Amino acid sequence: MIAVLEDERQALAALDADGLIGSAREKESLCGLLAAFGPHELDGETRGLAETARQLNEVNRRVRNLLAANVAARIEALGGPRRMPRRAYAPVSA
Repeated sequence: MIAVLEDERQALAALDADGLIGSAREKESLCGLLAAFGPHELDGETRGLAETARQLNEVNRRVRNLLAANVAARIEALGGPRRMPRRAYAPVSA
């Protein structure tokens, strides 16, 4: 997972859409494999690796959000201010 997250960071830096899609698919696949294990089944070293992966994923998420905000600002600068209000994200409760 750590290697995939590092590949994702490289794809983000290069603005490589194919690399980002590939990383997303690999992360999803790995999450499916790891879902079978509970936290109680992990030793200390594995927990440390999981924490490193969590931190890398968080950094990558922030970079993605910054890139998306930059693109949105550029599009808005080209097209002028919005005419319709922005929809706010509202999580759905189960």
